[in-house]
Amino acid sequence: MKSSYALITLLGAVVISPPVLFAQLDPTAVPASQTQPNRPGQQQPSTTAMQDAGPNAGDLGQVMQDKMFLRKAAAGGIAEVKLGQLAVEKGSSEEVKAFGQKMVDDHTKMNLELARVADSMGVMLPKSMSKEDQAEYDKLNALSGNDFDVEYLSFMVKDHHKDLHEFRMEAASPTDPALHDAVVKAQGVIHEHTVMVDKLARAKGIPVPAHGGNHPPPAPTL
Repeated sequence: MKSSYALITLLGAVVISPPVLFAQLDPTAVPASQTQPNRPGQQQPSTTAMQDAGPNAGDLGQVMQDKMFLRKAAAGGIAEVKLGQLAVEKGSSEEVKAFGQKMVDDHTKMNLELARVADSMGVMLPKSMSKEDQAEYDKLNALSGNDFDVEYLSFMVKDHHKDLHEFRMEAASPTDPALHDAVVKAQGVIHEHTVMVDKLARAKGIPVPAHGGNHPPPAPTL
């Protein structure tokens, strides 16, 4: 009798709640919501669609280029300030001293603006000038008088023509709008510096690169 009563009880449980019993007996059972086919109007995202949503190889390459540009520009900006301070201290003419002070003032502002953009892009910037600029600083620090002026202006001419070209190239292709605005603004300042230092260099008889190709003629000064 006892065995018959237990069998009847078990059968009753199966009839009342079979899903519960099967779920207990089969631990690998998958919820029905995961096995049902897609309903009309519902589409699972394809692998291709997910890939298309992300940045393509070209964008990633440009992002890396933007980050490299920021790091190089930051190191160059630090050098402009340090060399400008040296010109204020050691320049033998008022024109060189004034130009050096302008480098300090303008590039300090530019460095802060580029640092804000770099921070928003998650880019770590260098805290010191490059080895090449440090070597130039040491060279200038050992000079005085007219020798200092000639070397400083010669370096500033070469440096600003190179920087102007690099900023123009970057302004044509950055992926970040804030970086684009900062680069365009900085490009205008560097162009002004280039016009100034070319004029100072010519007065000293220092060769100045011909404008053309990547360096269009500067705007006339009023």
